[in-house]
Amino acid sequence: MRVAIAGAGNVGRAIARELLDNGHQVLLIDKDPKALKLESVKDAEWLMADACEITSLDKAKLNECQVLIAATGDDKVNLVAALLGKTEYGVPRVVARVNHPKNEWLFDASWGVDVAVSTPRIISALVEEAVSVGDVVRLFSFKKGQANLVELTLPDSSKCVGKTVEEVVLPENATLAAIVRDGRVISVKPHDVFGAGDELLFVASTAAENLLKECFIQG
Repeated sequence: MRVAIAGAGNVGRAIARELLDNGHQVLLIDKDPKALKLESVKDAEWLMADACEITSLDKAKLNECQVLIAATGDDKVNLVAALLGKTEYGVPRVVARVNHPKNEWLFDASWGVDVAVSTPRIISALVEEAVSVGDVVRLFSFKKGQANLVELTLPDSSKCVGKTVEEVVLPENATLAAIVRDGRVISVKPHDVFGAGDELLFVASTAAENLLKECFIQG
């Protein structure tokens, strides 16, 4: 798979190294000569160019890329690069970095973004997940499908403790993806029994997410 990364800072280079290790072709794009540290990611292609300009993206042959990652430290640049990648070059998958939480609402399909990654939100979600029992915690949003990855840790008082998976009726547009128990990830089967302390991972729409707590905790 060919992947273009707009932004060759610490984040962009780290992503590039991971993708190269997994056997993908990577092109790093940055207009700042100081960011072009070729020795830091030797196997990547490099292009000194502005990812917000059509001529630059033509040179990058963005139409041949399956994925564009907009990973600069500037949200405006990431949005413009994402929009150009999707609308002008038809890149199938566009991932964009959100630097400031107040801008997160902009990173959606109208700007060509399939997946928005907000570091502040992820960190806060992980903190919440670590301390919250009995609350639904959103871990990640899949913008293209308008679905979320959410977590719920069952307290001792949960009305579903002792019930099997097939006995609990989930809200529409919600799927139980996995159960984490004693540090092990359990593939969900109909006859699995819920236990206190189980971490439940769901893929759910926003509307369904709001009903999960009622389904497992309340009542």
